[in-house]
Amino acid sequence: MADALELDALWEEFHRVVNMTSSELAAWLHVSEAGEHTEALPEGEATGLRVLAVLQKRRTDLTEDDLEVMWEVVDAVDAQRGPGHGPAAEDTARRHRLMSLGHDPLRA
Repeated sequence: MADALELDALWEEFHRVVNMTSSELAAWLHVSEAGEHTEALPEGEATGLRVLAVLQKRRTDLTEDDLEVMWEVVDAVDAQRGPGHGPAAEDTARRHRLMSLGHDPLRA
């Protein structure tokens, strides 16, 4: 398990990049079950479910698997946001991929 300083830093970084609440993420992930005429969620839905589970935990209840998904999401969001981190409203697929990880790029 990570030491207290590493855990604190990861917790802060994870909650910086995951800017959707657990209820917002749950609603977004639920869209995939809405019906055949609904746009399919992009890859990352399974990770999104893991993010949702982490969001619903206290820091003291985190497991090694939780820490792994937190690092994975921080890295993935940072990589997909790209330079400048500006919103790209015109790139719907990219936005949906990020939202499946709990990050809405159109949010400040």
